Amino acid sequence: MPDGKYQCIQTGKITYTVIKKEMGQPDVAKVWHVVYTRSRAEKKVHAALSTNQIESFLPLQKQLRQWNDRKRWVEVPLLTGYCFVHIGRKEYLKVLQTPNVLSYVMFEKKPAVVPDRDIDYLKQMLRQSDFKVSVSFDSYHPGEKVEIIKSPLMGLRGELIKAHGKQRFFIRLHSINTIFFADIPAEFLTAIPTVII
Repeated sequence: MPDGKYQCIQTGKITYTVIKKEMGQPDVAKVWHVVYTRSRAEKKVHAALSTNQIESFLPLQKQLRQWNDRKRWVEVPLLTGYCFVHIGRKEYLKVLQTPNVLSYVMFEKKPAVVPDRDIDYLKQMLRQSDFKVSVSFDSYHPGEKVEIIKSPLMGLRGELIKAHGKQRFFIRLHSINTIFFADIPAEFLTAIPTVII
């Protein structure tokens, strides 16, 4: 049963438990969360959140699709079934009430929080067109810490592993157990020195 810190709110047939704001308690700073969306509804969710003035980020990537008589470049979600939202406490329930949003992605029984830096890195990866960005849900052992020193991704930091004979650079989002990777030539990378205290 929720105690005084929590409040049950029912929307339709679903009841949500949300944290109540204490009197005089300021809103916490906005953070990035991740929501599950209905199948093939990622763009609809992104548009609806924007209409409701809720900041969101939907990673998209261009793909060449073949139809019977023609080919066409289309933007498709890189991470199907997910959308990132940048919100404070007072927008938490508003996001859940958005059509086609199913729930928040949870981590240790709390809505997963994605660091600002990881979102910035992912946006930077998607702004360039030199390297294809892919997604993996596999568990990789920690790789060598590296920084990209050439190309439009210069300054990006992540991990490096060798896979299928290629140098695979990746960014790991621990909170949603997801890896975004690109195959980057070795000459574009430099190792980050390990600091020993």
